Amino acid sequence: MTHILFDSKDEYFKSPVGAIRSGTEVTLRLLVPEDQRPLSAKAVVRYDRHDSPAEYHMGNDFDGAAAADGYVAYSTSFQIFDTGLYWYSFEVLTYDGILRIHKDEATGEPVLTGGGTWQQTVYSRAYDDPDWLCGGIIYHVFVDRFNPSGRQRIEMENKVRRDDWGGVPEWRPQNCRILNNDFFGGDLAGIREKLPYMADLHVTCLYLSPIFEAYSNHKYDTGNYEKIDAMFGTEEDFRSLCEEAGKYGIRVICDGVFAHTGSDSKYFDKYGHYADKAAENGEETAPGAYGHPDSPYRDWYFFHEDETYDCWWDIDTLPRLNKRNQDYIEYITGENGIVRKWLRAGAAGWRLDVADELPNDFLDRLVRAAKAEKGDALIIGEVWEDASNKIAYDERKNYFEGCRLDSVMNYPFRTAIIDFVRSGNAAGLAGTVETITENYPPEVTNCLMNILGTHDSIRILTALAGKDLGMDPPRNIQAETHMSSEEMTLGTQRLKAASLIQMTLPGVPSIYYGDEAGVTGYKDPFNRTCFPWGNENREIIDWYKKITKIRSSHDIFKRGSYRTVTAADGLFAFERAEAGCATVMTAVNCGVREQSLDLEGSWINLLDGQIKEGTITIYPNETLLLERSQGHGL
Repeated sequence: MTHILFDSKDEYFKSPVGAIRSGTEVTLRLLVPEDQRPLSAKAVVRYDRHDSPAEYHMGNDFDGAAAADGYVAYSTSFQIFDTGLYWYSFEVLTYDGILRIHKDEATGEPVLTGGGTWQQTVYSRAYDDPDWLCGGIIYHVFVDRFNPSGRQRIEMENKVRRDDWGGVPEWRPQNCRILNNDFFGGDLAGIREKLPYMADLHVTCLYLSPIFEAYSNHKYDTGNYEKIDAMFGTEEDFRSLCEEAGKYGIRVICDGVFAHTGSDSKYFDKYGHYADKAAENGEETAPGAYGHPDSPYRDWYFFHEDETYDCWWDIDTLPRLNKRNQDYIEYITGENGIVRKWLRAGAAGWRLDVADELPNDFLDRLVRAAKAEKGDALIIGEVWEDASNKIAYDERKNYFEGCRLDSVMNYPFRTAIIDFVRSGNAAGLAGTVETITENYPPEVTNCLMNILGTHDSIRILTALAGKDLGMDPPRNIQAETHMSSEEMTLGTQRLKAASLIQMTLPGVPSIYYGDEAGVTGYKDPFNRTCFPWGNENREIIDWYKKITKIRSSHDIFKRGSYRTVTAADGLFAFERAEAGCATVMTAVNCGVREQSLDLEGSWINLLDGQIKEGTITIYPNETLLLERSQGHGL
């Protein structure tokens, strides 16, 4: 029996392809084999907020019938106005009964048994996408481990000063607890000193791990949102960093940790440190929430009768915040709130930690505050899955309706790139890219934070070629395991392939500090080691300088469309194209055999200057970045 044909990524079957703006007319076309004796067809469309679907009659499309002999073509067109998600499938009435046509979740192809529905994202932009980010490069710094300025360091109670820059971060529990209280001395002034280095990498956006007052070295246990942590500097240091970065064309974004605070904070003050300090200074201060039912911060948290409280992932040093409390919302998003305060101080936007845990109304207010303060402020969320259809805490997030996130951290690309480079799974990578670009509005896709490494993942070199220690290896094993010279050679080769793909896919590549210098390491804290100033891997850093320079000199990477050229047998090739720009093709062979690629016209390999024409051979581990030559015809 001949198969029914439909492909949501093909304009013949669905126009326009991908996410659409509110009010856009959509055309769906279905090809049904004549041997199934079809009588009529309809599209069944369900709005995500409704229980009952809408049905659209599909008329015979005689023009479409010419596209495939032996098929009957059916089509329908309709407008969609309400923003959000829509899910659609098809029903075909035949002489033998009704055929219900659904989406195969693995391949996206139409199936008659099982399967799901196709997704249609509808949005209406309330804000323009931050043009300054598109086509740029993000550099992600874990502040304590990037660069020490050499200023006199602050000595803090119960914190360990490290004088062995590059040493292994402390991982051993103290009194059965991981304290994260060792500091190597990286600070804001040190980051400012290295702005020329970032400029050499063509960085346009500097993303800082949390910089606000907190006990730990990672600062995700916020103690005071209103102050820069003394270990990192002062508010003046932050303002100076932002101002100086601007001279290099670099904007700075902060890490917003708004789902929880630290237990050792002015708001919670479990240990009385803030109250004691205020008393020593003769200051009056509101009591923290812990142990004080009358505290103005009490309802910011979730207390139980026995004074226990809700924690983030059951970590008692991270009490969970009530993001629906109006006082807390106002504190973060109000006219003089935290979001606006640091934008006024020079920040260009916020990366939102665990964005899934921020209720929609809280997120709406946060975004409105940021955009009111700076119209081109960037709001990017930490989301690990396909963010277009994310459900968290029984709430559909609808991040991309147009009034919430500008974009997200792109973990799906990271996972698929690593899998491809290690195993040659080209179809898996192409499928991931096509799904994301189909489900996300183009404005979101163009601002995607495309990552290979972060402070929450093992170092990319280790992920690509290091020893597999399993899902949750003991920390002592992680600390003692290092890459051999053979693994480093293989990792370097694979990193070149992975980073070339990262630099040229839709979105904005994000470099996690030190990945470009050959830093290795397993999970936290071993992925948060010091930058190896003076001991960089020159081969890797030179490679990064080359590909970031190429990226920065090609406007196609700002908003160019994406098309998979081939994705089979270990070869992944894709094009970026846009009117007025030269087309660029990335081709990477991570398979075990040489592959052929047919080229129309003449292309220049931007990596070595060689001209490529006709049918070319791409060898295993070979990477090409081809630009269509303007001096040669097709």
